[in-house]
Amino acid sequence: MDAARPRTAGLRHRRTVIVSTVSAAAAALALLLGSSGDLPAAFWVTALLAVVVDSRPYLVPGRRASAVILPSICFTFAIALAWGAAPAIAVQLAAVTVAGIRMRHSLRRTLHLALQHAAALGAAAVVAGFGSLRFDPGPGWWDATVICAAAIAWICARHAVAALVRGLTSESRAPARRRRGHADLLATAALLLLGPVVLVAALVSPALLPLTLLALHAVHRMVRWAGESERAARFDPLTGLPNRRALQTAMAERAPDRRRALLLLDLDRFRTVNDALGHGAGDRLLTRVADRLTSVVPAHDLVVRLGGDEFAVLATRVEDPASARRIAQHLAEALSRPFPLDGTPVELSASIGIALQSGRRDASTMLREAESAMYEAKQRGDQVAVHGPDAAEHTPDRLTLVADLRTALRRDPPDDGIVLYYQPQIAIGTGEVVGVEALLRWRHPRRGTVGPEELLRAAEPTPVMRLLTARVLEEVVAQLAVWRDGRFPLRAAVNVSARDLHAGDIVDRVGGLLDRYGVPADLLQLEITESALMADPHRVLETTTRLSRMGVAISLDDFGTGYSSLQHLRRLPLSEVKIDRSFVLGMATDSGDAAIVRSVVGLAGDLGLRAVAEGVEDEVTWRLLAAAGCHTAQGWFHARPMPAADLGEWLSRYRPVQPWNRGEIDSGFAPNTVKQ
Repeated sequence: MDAARPRTAGLRHRRTVIVSTVSAAAAALALLLGSSGDLPAAFWVTALLAVVVDSRPYLVPGRRASAVILPSICFTFAIALAWGAAPAIAVQLAAVTVAGIRMRHSLRRTLHLALQHAAALGAAAVVAGFGSLRFDPGPGWWDATVICAAAIAWICARHAVAALVRGLTSESRAPARRRRGHADLLATAALLLLGPVVLVAALVSPALLPLTLLALHAVHRMVRWAGESERAARFDPLTGLPNRRALQTAMAERAPDRRRALLLLDLDRFRTVNDALGHGAGDRLLTRVADRLTSVVPAHDLVVRLGGDEFAVLATRVEDPASARRIAQHLAEALSRPFPLDGTPVELSASIGIALQSGRRDASTMLREAESAMYEAKQRGDQVAVHGPDAAEHTPDRLTLVADLRTALRRDPPDDGIVLYYQPQIAIGTGEVVGVEALLRWRHPRRGTVGPEELLRAAEPTPVMRLLTARVLEEVVAQLAVWRDGRFPLRAAVNVSARDLHAGDIVDRVGGLLDRYGVPADLLQLEITESALMADPHRVLETTTRLSRMGVAISLDDFGTGYSSLQHLRRLPLSEVKIDRSFVLGMATDSGDAAIVRSVVGLAGDLGLRAVAEGVEDEVTWRLLAAAGCHTAQGWFHARPMPAADLGEWLSRYRPVQPWNRGEIDSGFAPNTVKQ
């Protein structure tokens, strides 16, 4: 059957060619015979060139295949102005047939194109007739005005017919993209206004007409450059997939009549491929990942490369979170098959975050939600996580997790399975390590390692959260005492929940721990989120003020992603603001994210606060943050989170590097050359 398909397609195309050619020839002959008077040699040379040039029609960038610019219109417009509508339409029918054969259009598409141009030429001829257009002895200013009016009538008539046909057919479901119409409108106008120049040349001497081909070539190059510019703006140059901008445009322009889901895929351990096989092999692997995703995603969905090793799929026919998960599992299974690369089968997996959408919601919000879910999946060692208004908040699995955590906290460390990892925070200006953030892990006896986001999301609404915070604070303060007595006194940041802040006894608990271990209060920093402020802002203000007076620094975490309000920066006794990783990760490729980061850094500096950027994963971002004046960086570019025992070894090998000191980076002393 597969072998028969090309033959069937070939027969269908030949049938279309025969029918189109015969129909066009018959219609053109009838129109020519019906035209009055003998047609001069100038007409026949013009007609011949019109048919010839349509063997190379101009495709409009980013539009349907039927949306083309026919270079013949400059010749047929000239014929309509001088010899009337009938000869012009006759020649246009022949030229449209040539263009349709060249582009392998169906008979329906060819007829659609012929109808548009016939109506356009008729409208132009009517305007020229009413304006008493004259080319003998020579056109004047009035004639130039009439020509412009005829060109406008041509354009309006063609677009009116196209809109009418779309309204009567299924093409009405495809939204018009007005922003993409500037290039083809300009090219069409240029060709039409070239028509009277062609006509004057034909009347003087038909031998001058071939010289117009150079002008047509210039118009062709203009359309081609517009297409290349359009593609560069909306498509990824490596994989050929649409890019982040195209995704945002698609989400904004398509009026969803059903639920949609955005699936964000981040390839796991892709950096090891670059390190082992080189960046060239990594690029080839990304193109093969793009090809495989495209092959398994339906045509009604959109596959996008966001940058680096991140891809996204906009699924347009999703009913609920369960169906979105099924799509994600299908994608994960497709990527789990080995990729042959330079004779080596490369195994890949992906962490997938899902954000659900119904109605009109902001594309940037969905991207952040999908990214948050992706990191949740990555941190908890799962492949798929859902973020959205319909994602289950209280599932049997989550209730079981909380019950297991309560049981674990009744045991003494380390039997409870609670493990703290520490991620260094680096002063960007000097390269010095100024502190660490304590990140929670829980080694569940059956589920394995449970990441902090899943753990905190399950525990925070319950009284178990206060038990967990007490456990974490004690271990962190004890570790601060060890570092203070050793060679590396450090400040440690600990996340606290809304429940801890609302209870109020956290102040006494922190004070008691600092006194017991003899740790100065300025070595401890507590991180709060904006969501913690909403339930009881007065209680939170009272609690944080007491902590600040004690000497404990307060940091506002994930600034810009929650209930951002400048009054929080003004009223709370803050020491620093942490810029959310969703902005930092994209600032090297997204001008909007970069602008947000610069704004937050500037605002923090004006208020006398430190600005800390989370999610710094590459040198480019590190340098951009330095240029923006950001104080502190935290992320995988410098070091991954690590246990306290490994941190001491890392600190002994770490060499401070300033962002502008290129020589040290080239010589191998960059922070990421010694990270764990």
